[in-house]
Amino acid sequence: MNENFQDITCRAVGAEIFKIEDIQTLWSGYGKVMRYGLKGGDRNSVVIKHVKLPDQSAHPRGWNTDLSHQRKIRSYQVETAWYRNWAERCDDSCLVPQSLALESSDDEFLMVLEDLNASGFPARKDVVTMNEMQVCLKWLANFHAAFMGKAPTGLWPVGSYWHLDTRPDELEVLEDIELKQAAAQVDQKLRASPYQTFVHGDAKLANFCFSANGQHVAAVDFQYVGGGCGMKDLAYFIGSCLYEKDCERYETPLLDYYFAQLKEALVKRKSPIDPADIEQDWRALYPIAWTDFHRFVKGWSPGHWKIHGYSERLARDVVAQLNSENL
Repeated sequence: MNENFQDITCRAVGAEIFKIEDIQTLWSGYGKVMRYGLKGGDRNSVVIKHVKLPDQSAHPRGWNTDLSHQRKIRSYQVETAWYRNWAERCDDSCLVPQSLALESSDDEFLMVLEDLNASGFPARKDVVTMNEMQVCLKWLANFHAAFMGKAPTGLWPVGSYWHLDTRPDELEVLEDIELKQAAAQVDQKLRASPYQTFVHGDAKLANFCFSANGQHVAAVDFQYVGGGCGMKDLAYFIGSCLYEKDCERYETPLLDYYFAQLKEALVKRKSPIDPADIEQDWRALYPIAWTDFHRFVKGWSPGHWKIHGYSERLARDVVAQLNSENL
């Protein structure tokens, strides 16, 4: 970090800081997430997300374009806006880290955040039980309920890192012609839902931090938070946890659980929305949301493990349904 950012961090936490470890390198070499210890102050550690824009990015799959670079810059602006203006609306039912300092310059971003490990969420999962998946679905249901009907001011107008308008390069090289031709209509279906909320936008398993007993979670990484249909988060999350056969096997019970939690969350927040109405609308959009992500990943990385029979079947059914509507 530059000295100015170090001074900002020290003032924000009221203590001297020292580096403990690098947690991870940001995508395409755009910076690091690090854990810092504190000498003095009212906490023992913080997590610092430091973005330093490179002169030339090195994307692991070759998507090394100016459009990609501008998308990443915008994503860090969005994440800063999220923590500054919106994150405090998340309660214990959809926990996110508290922001302690937010600064940016022409080519750097600094986010000083609560250390979730120290706050009781030290576990990360590569494989989850059904119960642990349900804990994450409960977080998503409460997150979606908390922001139902809100305008995503300062965030992505349409959330998710694979949104069609931000991914023309991947669409251009997509070899599945029927899916390519249906892409705009798939996107429009999701946008047309009368029930718009905020979507996390990158709600994969790796972005959930678990309590030691696995019964509670907090979520991180809000670069692609924005408006949208909650099914985008749900389809992406389930696809990040399960292989082909289990995606099909557990689709109905996972959706049942999510909608039960969404109903409870809407009632708790005294929402005027009828939970039965939103469930009817969003259930029908689940395969649409799955197809939307499938369109992206099939153009981005044609050999990806998420391109499997279940995804292909859902996408074929959705495209056929859309084609019949166009007759």
